[in-house]
Amino acid sequence: GEGSWIGAGTTIIPGVKVGKWSVIGAGSVVTKDIPDNVLAVGNRCKIIKNLL
Repeated sequence: GEGSWIGAGTTIIPGVKVGKWSVIGAGSVVTKDIPDNVLAVGNRCKIIKNLL
C-alpha cells in the first residue's frame, strides 16, 4: 500500500494486500490482507499495534 514499509526478507503470498501506511517487520510471512495503519510481524504475520 501507499507509504507502507516492508522489512527485509519478508514473504508476501500472491494476492495478499498490504494497507496504506502499514509496517511489516523483517522476516515476516504475510498470508492474509493487512489493513491500513498497523504494525504487523511474525511467521504468520500478526497485527501487534495500530499506528494511529
